[in-house]
Amino acid sequence: MIGRTSYDISFLVLTEPEDICKDGGLVKKTLKPGDDKCQHFDDYDYVLVKYEARLDDGTLVKKSDDYGVEFTLNDGHFCPALSIAVKTMKIGEKVILTVKPQYGFGDKGKPAHHDEGSVPPNATLQIILEFVSWKEGPKEGPFRKMVLKEGEGDDCPNEGALVKLKLIGKLQDGTVFFKKGYSDGDEVELFEFKTDEEQVIDGLDKAVLTMKKGEVALLTITPEYAFGSSESQQELAVVPPNSTVYYEVELVSFVKAKEVSDMNTEEKIEAALKKRQEAEAFVYAAEYARASKRYQKALKFIKYDTSFPDEDREIVGLRHSCNLGNACCLMKLKDYERANKYFKDRLHDFNLKRIDTETLSANHRLRCRRKDANNYYLNVM
Repeated sequence: MIGRTSYDISFLVLTEPEDICKDGGLVKKTLKPGDDKCQHFDDYDYVLVKYEARLDDGTLVKKSDDYGVEFTLNDGHFCPALSIAVKTMKIGEKVILTVKPQYGFGDKGKPAHHDEGSVPPNATLQIILEFVSWKEGPKEGPFRKMVLKEGEGDDCPNEGALVKLKLIGKLQDGTVFFKKGYSDGDEVELFEFKTDEEQVIDGLDKAVLTMKKGEVALLTITPEYAFGSSESQQELAVVPPNSTVYYEVELVSFVKAKEVSDMNTEEKIEAALKKRQEAEAFVYAAEYARASKRYQKALKFIKYDTSFPDEDREIVGLRHSCNLGNACCLMKLKDYERANKYFKDRLHDFNLKRIDTETLSANHRLRCRRKDANNYYLNVM
């Protein structure tokens, strides 16, 4: 039973109780519905809430002031239940939470402090919570992630891993442009791709590398790391130019790619040749940024290593061809400082200023037309 509070709770409960964590530890009843407008926020955004927490016998433990209290979902406030519950709420919504010890203060409780009452060990709390507003926190990197469900263990996919997902993509107005992994039937087709292979947008690619098996997260991805300034026709809808997109992602499973350190010499050479071939295809298409990335990946497999004999002409030639190819791509992108580095790796004591860049570019294009990959660039050694 809840004692008298400063809130008016004389209206009817509008929904059935919701077991938020599916373990009976945090149950929500809606007292007042929120705004129907679709909202997207993550763990680093700031939320403003009003709340009042009491023990089962009605004893007041703590309540916010008239303005409310602001905090980030990542940092949390008072007890874990607040951040978890807010993630399920809409602006203006008011709820009453029944909070078991595992989402409150556990078997240790909480001593009284200033204007806060004590919480006995293993106590259940009743919290009236109102979600007032939210604002964006600092943005860093290609994506922002709010974890809805923690995954298993500590292992995450690596570059080149095959991942399988349940995935829903939405626009800011709630329009669903992509959905896979959800079905009413027995057969569910998951969305799968290889990481770090440019098979999906950059923000989604990098976000999945941070997830654990079974983890469920909401991603916010800005246009720069999504579909950019061009319109993109997706499975269910068109993504307009310069759109921020939102994904709900569940990492169902993943199979890690073999690490370079675990490969033998033949496997490293084969992997490098494959990446160089992909780079050449991008050069033909004048996609120099993508070609450069492929050359760099090829070089990771054949970097200077004691397992590669210095006199091995094939390995040295392959390494030199990738350095030269990457340098020419970077020149096309006007990234002369990095191009100089790769020219130096190829020609050692040469300086970029002493190189006829037009001749090198023409030479590179000519050699890209060679069909025999094994003889590629060997005659410039």
